[in-house]
Amino acid sequence: MAFSEVREYQYGDDFRNVDWNVTARFNHPYVKIFEEERELTVMLLVDVSSSSEFGTRCRYKNNLIAEMASVLSFSAIQNNDKVGMIMFTDRIEKFIPPKKGRQHILRIIRELIGYKPVNHRTDISLPLQYLVNVIKKRSIAFLISDFIDEGFEDALKIANKKHDLVSLWIY
Repeated sequence: MAFSEVREYQYGDDFRNVDWNVTARFNHPYVKIFEEERELTVMLLVDVSSSSEFGTRCRYKNNLIAEMASVLSFSAIQNNDKVGMIMFTDRIEKFIPPKKGRQHILRIIRELIGYKPVNHRTDISLPLQYLVNVIKKRSIAFLISDFIDEGFEDALKIANKKHDLVSLWIY
């Protein structure tokens, strides 16, 4: 949230937003108006290891992951946000830098659907460290995985301090 302007108090405004300095100066209550920051960076950290090729008769995990990433991507471009993706196994399989636009989102979805990973194991701490090192500006990161791994809690804490990290557990 970023400060936008000061305007006169109107009935129903939140009293916690009263600007006491301006109110004292003009002898009439004024409130601070805040706007939500836009043009954020959304990063998708997608687990493409072999465990995502498991599922039921109706749906596999990798199809569900692709669907969730697609929904997140399209909602991000509705807000004019940049979207990037890190696909990982026990190494970084593919990095797509954040960009805006429908064509870029379609590229991300195409990569998700058609990508065949080189390695088959999972290391969740690796993409989190990569995210912290590569993406300098604060972003919203979605970690989409089945979390079949151990020992990634410290990397999760470090990444969460720098970025807004949302974990989506696929099971």
